[in-house]
Amino acid sequence: MIRSLQRRLVTTAMTAITVLLLLLLGGINIANIVIVGGEIDRTLHVVAQGDLSAGGFAPAADALAPRPGGMAPKNDYDTFLSANFFVVRFDPSDAAVYTDVSRTSAVTEEEARALAAQALDGDSDSGRSGRFRYLIQDVPGGRGKTAVFLDTSAERFSYLRVLLLSGAAGLVCWGCMLALVILLSRRAIRPIAESLEKQKQFVTNAGHELKTPLAIIQSNTEALELYNGESKWSRNIKEQILRLSGLMENLLALARMDEGAVQPRAADFCLSDLLAEAAARFAQPMEARRLSLESEIAPGVHLHADPRQIEQMISLLLDNAVKYADEGGTVCLRLAETDRQVVLELENTCPSLPAVPPEKLFDRFYRGDGARTQKSGGYGIGLSAARSLAQANRGSLRADYVPPRRIRFTARF
Repeated sequence: MIRSLQRRLVTTAMTAITVLLLLLLGGINIANIVIVGGEIDRTLHVVAQGDLSAGGFAPAADALAPRPGGMAPKNDYDTFLSANFFVVRFDPSDAAVYTDVSRTSAVTEEEARALAAQALDGDSDSGRSGRFRYLIQDVPGGRGKTAVFLDTSAERFSYLRVLLLSGAAGLVCWGCMLALVILLSRRAIRPIAESLEKQKQFVTNAGHELKTPLAIIQSNTEALELYNGESKWSRNIKEQILRLSGLMENLLALARMDEGAVQPRAADFCLSDLLAEAAARFAQPMEARRLSLESEIAPGVHLHADPRQIEQMISLLLDNAVKYADEGGTVCLRLAETDRQVVLELENTCPSLPAVPPEKLFDRFYRGDGARTQKSGGYGIGLSAARSLAQANRGSLRADYVPPRRIRFTARF
């Protein structure tokens, strides 16, 4: 239980840390994409304002203004000079009349004209073509159009670089946080572990201490019956002694399982035969309550577990079904085997579904019908013990409500 509690604490903490890291790293990468994308758009518009009048593509005159010294950001002229681009100009009939590829080595003039013609035939004046972002603008005076293609491979590499660096940093931080959470979780659950240990020790000690007075009460009651004869009061005393003795035995068994003192002795056995034998033993109690048994047990299903503990788990589930099924109801027993799992299902009808979640049924001392406690003879710990036995054999046990009036218990191994 302590290890399970520690695993839950570590899992919860690491889930929160993982979500936080993903949000942080995602925000960093999204911000980087937005910022770099804005710089690309700005550079594209600066380049698109270039002048073709000088016989070559040059920056606009207002971009040549000097910038203040020091740490001032790049002005339009610096942006123009650092950009890798090519330009294609078209006349009013959309024929290419000028091509400048002097600012890039990625394409030839023929390739540049082909890319520009393809972009000109498109539906938009801006977009992406491979590694290039392009912008098509009208030349003043109706003299045609100019297509500017900006090489964005460096920016795309920047996206990838930030993504890889942030991902690597996130993984390192996640690993460090995992080690720290595991280390701190031991200290965090230490008070809980000590409290649980004291509780288990109390149950064990109390159980052993109560055995002696119960035995004395029972022997004295039997001695009184020898002298005075049996009466309804002596019968009630003996019934309650038996009930309390059974409760203490169950509590001690649960305490031993919680402490890990009861280790399963795994072996290969036929679960189909074991289940059929267990169902046969409950035939008479079912008949007494007019319960009908429906079984779908696949033959030859084998399991590697402790047969004694699995038999005890099945007996607890069948006993629970007999006690709490409605008079004249139905108990369904199913066993199937898949490629990876052995699935055991026990389903019974009931007067009405409990008003609590199915998981609540496994709480110790919980009983859905308190008025039937004495009559049914239950202690409220049978399902809890059954789940502990399933988990001890590397399995699981869960409960589900099947409307309108059925409860299903499913064990998986």
